[in-house]
Amino acid sequence: MQSVAFALPPSNNFLKAQIPPKPKPHHRFNPISLSYAPKSVDLTSINGHSIFVNPTSLSQSSSSHFNRRTSFHSTDHDHQRSDFSVRASSVPQTVDESKNSTGLAKTLQLGSLMALWYLFNIYLNINNKQVLKVFPYPMTLTTCQLGIGAVLVLLMWSTNLYKKPKVSPAMVAAIVPVAMVHSLGNLFTNMSLGKVAVSFTHTIKAMEPFFSVLLSSLFLGELPTLWVVSSLVPIVGGVALASMTEASFNWSGFSSAMASNLTNQSRNVFSKKFMISKEEPLDNITLFSIITIMSFLLLVPATLFMEGVRFTPSYLQSVGLNAKDIYMKSLLAGFCFHAYQQLSYMILARVSTVTHSVGNCVKRVVVIVASVLFFGTPVSPINAVGTGIALAGVFMYSRVKRIKPKKA
Repeated sequence: MQSVAFALPPSNNFLKAQIPPKPKPHHRFNPISLSYAPKSVDLTSINGHSIFVNPTSLSQSSSSHFNRRTSFHSTDHDHQRSDFSVRASSVPQTVDESKNSTGLAKTLQLGSLMALWYLFNIYLNINNKQVLKVFPYPMTLTTCQLGIGAVLVLLMWSTNLYKKPKVSPAMVAAIVPVAMVHSLGNLFTNMSLGKVAVSFTHTIKAMEPFFSVLLSSLFLGELPTLWVVSSLVPIVGGVALASMTEASFNWSGFSSAMASNLTNQSRNVFSKKFMISKEEPLDNITLFSIITIMSFLLLVPATLFMEGVRFTPSYLQSVGLNAKDIYMKSLLAGFCFHAYQQLSYMILARVSTVTHSVGNCVKRVVVIVASVLFFGTPVSPINAVGTGIALAGVFMYSRVKRIKPKKA
């Protein structure tokens, strides 16, 4: 828009007047009166256009506008103000929509990870049970699963899907105890699955919080709060009630599941001590990957000594088993075993530990229900009540374990 100069006629009367005459009621258009216009020079709306509706038409018709009365000034001024306010208010709406879209995408991603976490766990337990029913060698099966996990870890490192860690001899020495209890934990779980129903094994494994509190108190000096201790009561009572009414109960399966609880929670305690003591602690996935490889290497000689070579096609055929079916189920179980553990750590990186604990509790419920439906496991009303009480206690524990004791 061009500037406008007002010509002053050479009149003596005008020059001699001490008081300027009052302006006439009909002014010419003065662009300087648009006090907000200079501020609009550097402002652009969406897509980079000026805040004016049509700057081209406005500049083209500026000469004709100078002869208009003040009514044009007020009308066009209000129109520009209203247009500016509408465009300005549209910016935060776009930002909110972007945030909502991002939040929705993250929610869908987390939901997909949770669904896969549950699905892999269901397939792991069902396939393990099917194999162990006809192939009663839990140590061989556990070694195969750890071997499959080790292969997957090496593939991840070799293809740079995950960064290969630098492991020092001192670090290896510190991880060895963790790998040993990790091997034992998975071995005892498979031993229990081979002896009792899947649902009963996971009902007993609901007592993991009890061993977690016990071992943390003994080795880490973490004393539980009154709320935590209170949540352990229904866990222990529910497992006891379910055990007394379990149709598939036997002491071998019960003891193996309890030993699994002890070794798994020992692994968690040792992992925590290891990660705290190191100057450069490893993240959960890297630590789990290293533990998987070391556990496989530790379990191979023990398996050969205890059970011998029982997984060859000739041996399986000699005992009347379908080697292809056993291999496929074992391979699927090994993949699911490693995949659900990886997903567990991926979910833990996205949610709080309390949310993860609640999700783990729900996962156990899903596995129990799925196994009962798949295998047609007989469940008495009292057994169902005991299992429900134990799982409710686990849920309470996951909610109250983060409550800090009040300082005196």
